[in-house]
Amino acid sequence: MAAAGSAGPEPMPSYAQLVQRGWGSALAAARGCADCGWGLARRGLAEHAHLAPPELLLLALGALGWTVLRSAATSRLFRPLAKRCRLQPRDAAKMPESAWKFLFYLGTWSYSTYLLFGADYPFFHDPPSVFYDWKTGMAVPRDIAVAYLLQGSFYGHSIYATLYLDAWRKDSVVMLVHHVVTLVLIVSSYAFRYHKVGILVLFLHDISDVQLEFTKLNVYFKSRGGAHQRLHALAADLGCLSFCLSWFWFRLYWFPLKVLYATSYCSLRSVPDIPFYFFFNVLLLLLTLMNLYWFLYIVAFAAKVLTGQVRELKDVREYDTAEAPSPKPRKAEKPLRNGLVKDKRF
Repeated sequence: MAAAGSAGPEPMPSYAQLVQRGWGSALAAARGCADCGWGLARRGLAEHAHLAPPELLLLALGALGWTVLRSAATSRLFRPLAKRCRLQPRDAAKMPESAWKFLFYLGTWSYSTYLLFGADYPFFHDPPSVFYDWKTGMAVPRDIAVAYLLQGSFYGHSIYATLYLDAWRKDSVVMLVHHVVTLVLIVSSYAFRYHKVGILVLFLHDISDVQLEFTKLNVYFKSRGGAHQRLHALAADLGCLSFCLSWFWFRLYWFPLKVLYATSYCSLRSVPDIPFYFFFNVLLLLLTLMNLYWFLYIVAFAAKVLTGQVRELKDVREYDTAEAPSPKPRKAEKPLRNGLVKDKRF
């Protein structure tokens, strides 16, 4: 299928073309699947999934490593920084989580940007090309394998972090589902050698997380020392605007029209009997629906700002004290006089 890309990249479709062609391809694939079922799934796993036990062990060790690294960074870097900058108690308690996520997503998005625009991979400008040379058990380039190891181990860590480390928010259950779906997509796309489209998915999602955590950090720092910091307030406002725009553009415009179009329609043109077609497309569609769910939060928050119901920028995902009771403190936590929480995990 290398010749398929010789005429140049295929133009990006419209939403209508995505629905029409993607839905049509899915229906045709369903009608043409005479032996669909658990038997076909087992055969597909045996024939096409390539994931060695040492790779799974490395993934688990990576997740443990992220957890240890976060613990060390929180106790030795982020909390002392919050204390040195004299953040408000509520902000000081939340700052380490945002600082940790900001540094990770900034690093991984920068690396995926390098892969897509500095390493001669054509996936962004020509998404259908991710399936042109697909073969069962094909070798994964080392630079892409590194990205997969970093991301897969981090989302393994993130499942634990959402349950036991991060502040509980309105959408934490949805966030937990998101982490599970993302981890399954990362591991399974690596095993089935769909790593090319996987890098594109990670690139289109990480940029929004960078901007979200950047905005939250500036929200926390704008009241440091008990004084209003105009520079941080301006950065928070600009970050919020940039976050809203990038969320729509990357996750609700480029993601469905580049990724979903390639996986639901173009994949069957390049590989008519591509394995686990429905499995991957259902998970990617679920990821799209979660992106839309969070975008509704963003729109609702923007409406409150424009109507004057909210005068101060804050994290719209967090529970207000009037909306829900605070979670019960764990046994590992002890309240301090200044209102912070001492957690023995760090």
